[in-house]
Amino acid sequence: MNEENIIYVITIWALPVLLAITLHEAAHGWVAKYLGDHTARLQGRLSLNPLRHVDLVGTVILPIVLLVIGGFMFGWAKPVPVDPRNFRKPREHMAIVALAGPMSNFIMAVCWMGLMALAKQGLANTWIGYPLSLMAQAGVTINLILMVLNLLPLPPLDGGRIMVGMLKPALALKYARIEPYGFWILLALIFTGVLGRVMWPVMSFLESLLRSLFGV
Repeated sequence: MNEENIIYVITIWALPVLLAITLHEAAHGWVAKYLGDHTARLQGRLSLNPLRHVDLVGTVILPIVLLVIGGFMFGWAKPVPVDPRNFRKPREHMAIVALAGPMSNFIMAVCWMGLMALAKQGLANTWIGYPLSLMAQAGVTINLILMVLNLLPLPPLDGGRIMVGMLKPALALKYARIEPYGFWILLALIFTGVLGRVMWPVMSFLESLLRSLFGV
C-alpha cells in the first residue's frame, strides 16, 4: 500500500475507531456510576475526550499497522476503573457494567448504518456522499467487531465478566482464574484463524440485518 492510500485509509477509519473505543469505555463508567461506583468519574474517565481513554499501542499503533497490512482489526483502550465493592450486588452489577460496552458498540453500529443510508440515498449525488458512505461502513465494521469480540466468554473480555456474573459463586471463582491467560488465548485464536471463523458469521448476520432494516 503506497503512502497516499495509507493516508486515505487512516482518514476514513480514524474517527470511527476513536469513537468506537472511546464510547465503549465511557459506557462502562457511566453504567458503573449509575449503579453506585464513582471510581471512573473521580478519575476523569467519564469524559468523551478520546485522550482520556487512548492507549498508544492498542488504540493508535496496532490498529494503524493492521489497517496497512490488511490483518484482523484489533485494538483496545485504557480500561475504565471499576470497583465492584461499591455495588449493592457486586457480581451481578459488574456483569451489567461489562455488558454496557458491547451494547454501546451495537448502538453505534446502528447509527453508522443510518448514516450510510443517508450517504447512499439522500447524499448520493453530492461530493460528500461517497467518502461518508466509506466512513459509515468503517463505523459499522469496527463496532460490530468490538461488540462480537468483547462478548466472547473469555476473561478479561466483557463476555468473560458477564459469564462470571451469571455463574454460581464457586464456579465463577474458578472461571475468573482464566483471566491472566486470557490475552494469550485470544492471540492464539487470532493467529490460528479460529477467532475469525467464529466471529465473521455472526458479524455478517448482524450487518445483513441492519442493512435490511435501513434498506441499504
